[in-house]
Amino acid sequence: MRKRTIYELNSLYRDSMKVTGYFYGKGEPSICIMGALRGNEIQQLYICSQLNKKLKQLEREGRICPGKEILVIPTANSSSINVGRRFWPSDNTDINRMFPGYRLGETTQRIADGVFDAIRHYKYGIHFCSFYMQGTFLPHVRMMHTGFEDLSLAEGFGLPYTIVRDPKPYDTTTLNYNWQIWETEAFSVYTSGTDEINYESAQEGIEAALRFMATQGIIKYDVEPHQKSNVLWEKEMSVIKSDQAGLFLPYVKVGDEVEKGELLAEIIDPYIGEVKKEIVAEKKGKIFFERNKPIVYANTVIFRII
Repeated sequence: MRKRTIYELNSLYRDSMKVTGYFYGKGEPSICIMGALRGNEIQQLYICSQLNKKLKQLEREGRICPGKEILVIPTANSSSINVGRRFWPSDNTDINRMFPGYRLGETTQRIADGVFDAIRHYKYGIHFCSFYMQGTFLPHVRMMHTGFEDLSLAEGFGLPYTIVRDPKPYDTTTLNYNWQIWETEAFSVYTSGTDEINYESAQEGIEAALRFMATQGIIKYDVEPHQKSNVLWEKEMSVIKSDQAGLFLPYVKVGDEVEKGELLAEIIDPYIGEVKKEIVAEKKGKIFFERNKPIVYANTVIFRII
């Protein structure tokens, strides 16, 4: 293992913020694994720490394939992690909305530029990230439909679902999108956790990354047989929103099979306790996403159903 500072941001009053990369093997830049770009992505930070632990062992055992280089960056935003803020502390901007970056721009633009300059040459890119909506997902691989994506490669993760998303204008400044534009095969991997560590789901993500590296001939690693990944377009999912604000009381959880008309949740009046709205399934399917906060606002997505 070789430890190197990928980017350093000087500070007037405190120690500089360093983005640290951990390198394994030598040769062509084969795969880069990115962790937390936001300060509350503790699950993603944990996953990368465990991948570093495993890759260090594999390298010691001579199981990094010759001519292959692996880079793991646990976080590019330690400053936000240190103060418990999701976005950049001073101006509340999101680093994952600043790619490919601008070295003469605002702070988060400069961080994105410095990081992207170091990682844009890798053949494959995996970003363990969190979604902009607060909630829990079934573990899956997400790809943007840029015209550069290769859906067949997502099979290598062995996760049950591959979600394809038509990019919206704000997606064009994400790491995933820009990696693809610069001809890196990019994948975003979502597990069930952000602010808190879901150890079982984190292990699924760790095994998925190791499985992908093994199938691409980057590491020598025994992988268990896995099911075929179902490719789904995000726009084909059933989206359920609440038209009422209140306390959110769910009766189902992610992964549950539901029938059309089944009661999924209730929205409770927070002052008098009465049911303001019953949320029922519009179609038969499986719960893919569920909001995980106790308060819901009007016009908020609370379920996505496959």
